[in-house]
Amino acid sequence: MSTMTFGRAINAGLRAAMEADPKVVLMGEDIGTLGGVFRITDGLKKDFGASRVIDTPLAESGIMGTAVGLAFRGYRPVVEIQFDGFIYPAFDQIVSQVAKMHYRTRGTVNMPLTIRVPFGGGIGSPEHHSESPEAYFTHTSGLRVVSVSNPQDAYTMIQQAIASNDPVLYFEPKRRYHVKGEVAETLDGALPLGRARVVSEGADVTLVTYGPLVMTAVDAAIAASDEGVSVEVIDLRSLAPVDYATVEASVRKTGRLVITHEAGKSGGVGAEISASITERCFDYLEHAPVRVTGFDVPYPPSKLEHHHLPDLDRILDGVDRALRRPNSLSAPAPSGTVRPALEGAGL
Repeated sequence: MSTMTFGRAINAGLRAAMEADPKVVLMGEDIGTLGGVFRITDGLKKDFGASRVIDTPLAESGIMGTAVGLAFRGYRPVVEIQFDGFIYPAFDQIVSQVAKMHYRTRGTVNMPLTIRVPFGGGIGSPEHHSESPEAYFTHTSGLRVVSVSNPQDAYTMIQQAIASNDPVLYFEPKRRYHVKGEVAETLDGALPLGRARVVSEGADVTLVTYGPLVMTAVDAAIAASDEGVSVEVIDLRSLAPVDYATVEASVRKTGRLVITHEAGKSGGVGAEISASITERCFDYLEHAPVRVTGFDVPYPPSKLEHHHLPDLDRILDGVDRALRRPNSLSAPAPSGTVRPALEGAGL
């Protein structure tokens, strides 16, 4: 076991994948000499050379199109999208080529392509640097979408993604890059890529999340326990496909479901999970599923992002609502007062 930061664990996982397979090639803006804006690929160009760690022009569509060609010829390209909001110029390549090539060729051509996406807020950056675009891709058949929440998963899941013959979008929460944890530098005993993980067991409420909010959800579960409420926290890890068996088993036990993510509420991952669990577990539910999300607004200026991002208090409020407990956030505002400017934005 080694103690690593989240970012260093991704770096170690990339290094292990490159050592194991000479067909693994990294591509992205400033990932070589600079080591990436977050230094995730630091040192890899020095050790593996410029032919395998490639600094590209600032042209996401061109980067992705080149990666498609490399995957077509048997390579395993790993593309870094520098910031979440920069993925949109590559959207057409991802949904029209990457996602469909295997199906279009009747299984003749694989797309073993991994797309690393630093995503989410909490670092004081503006729009295009703090977004959560994962739902665009979970809606697209032919893509695997995963999100990591801790150094151990960061290390193992990047290698599993690269080894997969399916295209994988690997969403990594940038505000957790400096979080430290114990990492076993082996794939032995690792959960499969599409499996969710029960982080902490509970009996009263199921709290489902992924990526940057897993740590916050665990803190919320600890706080709820001080009030006698037992919360089971599930880290989805895979957003497409979703491990519904794990979520369903938990909801059948607790009877209540809260889903939280940074992305907006409308059309988000939480909406799909809410609908699917309602269909599967209707007779077991004691309350309608509750979603605690970012608001349906463009990402706010950095000074306001703490209002936008779900925090411990908002998650606990969601738990209270699922339990039908009185709370301040969902109570009517006193006469003559003005709510925060969130009305109509998904509160």
